[in-house]
Amino acid sequence: MEALDKVTELAYALDTFYFLVSGALVMWMAAGFAMLEAGLVRAKNTTEILTKNVALFAIASIMYLLFGYQLMYGDAVNSVIPGLSFLIGADNSAEAVLASDGDIYYSNLSDFFFQVVFVATAMSIVSGAVAERMKLWAFLVFAVVMTGIIYPVQGMWTWGGGWLDAAGYSDFAGSGIVHMAGASAALAGVLLLGPRKGKYGKDGSVNAIPGANLPLATLGTFVLWLGWFGFNGGSELMVSNVAEANAVAMVFVNTNAAAAGGVVAALITARILFGKADLSMTLNGAIAGLVAITAQPLNPSPLLATIIGAIGGILVVLSIVTLDKAKVDDPVGAISAHGVVGIWGILAVLLSTEGATLAGQLIGIIGIFGWVFIASLIVWAILKATMGIRVDEELEYEGLDLAECGMEAYPEFKGSQS
Repeated sequence: MEALDKVTELAYALDTFYFLVSGALVMWMAAGFAMLEAGLVRAKNTTEILTKNVALFAIASIMYLLFGYQLMYGDAVNSVIPGLSFLIGADNSAEAVLASDGDIYYSNLSDFFFQVVFVATAMSIVSGAVAERMKLWAFLVFAVVMTGIIYPVQGMWTWGGGWLDAAGYSDFAGSGIVHMAGASAALAGVLLLGPRKGKYGKDGSVNAIPGANLPLATLGTFVLWLGWFGFNGGSELMVSNVAEANAVAMVFVNTNAAAAGGVVAALITARILFGKADLSMTLNGAIAGLVAITAQPLNPSPLLATIIGAIGGILVVLSIVTLDKAKVDDPVGAISAHGVVGIWGILAVLLSTEGATLAGQLIGIIGIFGWVFIASLIVWAILKATMGIRVDEELEYEGLDLAECGMEAYPEFKGSQS
């Protein structure tokens, strides 16, 4: 590292540490997704979905290390086609990475760590949507392609300075780049996979399939809420001067406000529609509020952030109901919370960001969704034609825990897990 004065060295250390701690908070979201999904599936599928969440995080970490990060941020062929190179380096030099104001530096490896946990977050979204009927190994093979290729390509188009960035697409922390992308991949898988047995009646009725552990799902939601402060706050990239410290504080406040707005709005919407305070809808309201503010958590006032989150909370309930009527079976509501509300978050940038345009945001939505959905559909179709993506009806009835993992999450309750 070139010689730096003491003030700059301190700033470098502080910003690097802040980046790493923020990344650790985002990594903790993996636990949140695991707990949320484990709570919203039936007991007989708990071990399998926990296995998926642990394995997908490891796969994302390895694939992004091997070449995903380089695809996203390496030397591109042009604004559409990324360059291909392998393995990140060990570069911690102050010459490597500029922070947002161009004056202070942070470690290259801290940037990699912060980015890799975002990739895992996108893949975690897929896990819940295809739960309870997908083959474990087909899912893990898809995770390799999603985290190693599909996600990094659209990441290069946006945060990597590619054609969507040039078109004016604005997405502070990833309502589209992370959340809508994950939901797009999930939607492609769900459409090829089909609904769970018994979810929809021949008369068009929708049959509720309750989750096994709502306390666990609630814990998972709170873990995600906590992790989101790193997700959005870390995306400010630095905290080592007064202006940036104030910006981080605003991001934290707005992130929390949006989540709160999403909870209250979803709770009220569910009460109006169903006559009850539906907990699963309320939990999705929190996630929807967080997704909605992620595209721009800095510029809105806290009141506007609350309203943006509240609109997300309303949308997620309406979307879940609509998808069910269309027989699109998503056990945890991931496509609605991360996809539909992700689109709203991208558009909500226009409410507070000078220079953002409707055309730029729409191009971003179409570009990200089009690439991720089509690429994912192709990969899912290949997997379906080769190794198969769905377990047979008998194994689905018995549960994936024994079929895929050979153990049950709640063995003492055997016989009450249907």
